[in-house]
Amino acid sequence: MFRLGSLDLESNLFLSPLAGYTNLPMRLALRELGGLGLATTDLVNARSLLERNKNALKLIETRPADRPLAVQLFGSVPEEMRDAAAQLESLGVAAVDINMGCPVRKVCRVGGGSAMMTELERTARLVKGMVDAVRIPVTAKMRLGWDEQNLTAPDLARALADVGVAAVFIHGRTRAQGFGGRVNLAGIRAVVEAVPHLLVIGNGDVTTPQAAKQMIEETGCAGVSIGRGAFYNPWIFTQTRHYLATGELLPEPGFEERVRVMSRHLDLMIEVFGEAHGCRQFRKVAPWYAKRFGPAAEFKRRAVTVSSRAEFDEILADYRCWRAQFLDERGELRPRFQPVPLATSFDEAPLPGERHELAVPKGPVELW
Repeated sequence: MFRLGSLDLESNLFLSPLAGYTNLPMRLALRELGGLGLATTDLVNARSLLERNKNALKLIETRPADRPLAVQLFGSVPEEMRDAAAQLESLGVAAVDINMGCPVRKVCRVGGGSAMMTELERTARLVKGMVDAVRIPVTAKMRLGWDEQNLTAPDLARALADVGVAAVFIHGRTRAQGFGGRVNLAGIRAVVEAVPHLLVIGNGDVTTPQAAKQMIEETGCAGVSIGRGAFYNPWIFTQTRHYLATGELLPEPGFEERVRVMSRHLDLMIEVFGEAHGCRQFRKVAPWYAKRFGPAAEFKRRAVTVSSRAEFDEILADYRCWRAQFLDERGELRPRFQPVPLATSFDEAPLPGERHELAVPKGPVELW
């Protein structure tokens, strides 16, 4: 068990929010695989939530199987953030997370996301109003700073600890980096050392149990939060919990297990969003599963246009036939067609300017 404020969690492993992906279907699919301590929704605009905007309400949609759940809020008006936190508490949400790390321009230009790291006193006052208004844990997710010349995370973490946050989540990159380059473990460690009595959760490019362990050991963080790595490897939470407890790596899921979970994810999409919209949403999810299928060009080409469950079944059946050419007599992928192994160390991550397979969204950060 892991203690976060008043919450007893199954593990010290967290699902990071990423807009457009960490919706209810994905959270349910991951929870069914086990190992996840706390999941967080996509970021939600506090004002939209108070106005009961239908899109905002859809973002916080949940079920009993999706607990405990944190909702991530963004905004810069203290009264709106306070009242939104109180509203979420009244709805039975387990924790409220404040987005101070989103690098996307439309969030930063209204004073939310990474922009909150540039005005420490103002941000601390806003957070204090939220902490004082609710009994549930309030946490904050931030980056190391705006850029390499402004690494404000340690100072901001101190200010947030003083006003009573239960934990801070630190993405080991600056806002200027976006999702490129390497995660700075030393930067996360500097935050841990700055607030020795506060829970610090590390985040960034954890795609394997070994990488999770390295982050914990080299930074001293109390746990890890995984975002894009969970799209790449939905089993990472149960694998990591087992590895941290025993030192033993669980076997990698086979092709049929990957297909089963992918199909379950689609069924949940359809259940929550309806068949037409659920399939459209799934178009951006299917390629992530396919990254571990081995040769999958034929599957991805058709999956990104899927419009019904029946069509998906047809695509999958055709793909099985096409994929057979890469299998040996035992039905296993021949060695030269095996997927590239996932990074087990942060030293294996791309350098600045190199292609980063997990980079989402794409393009220059100024255009996000």
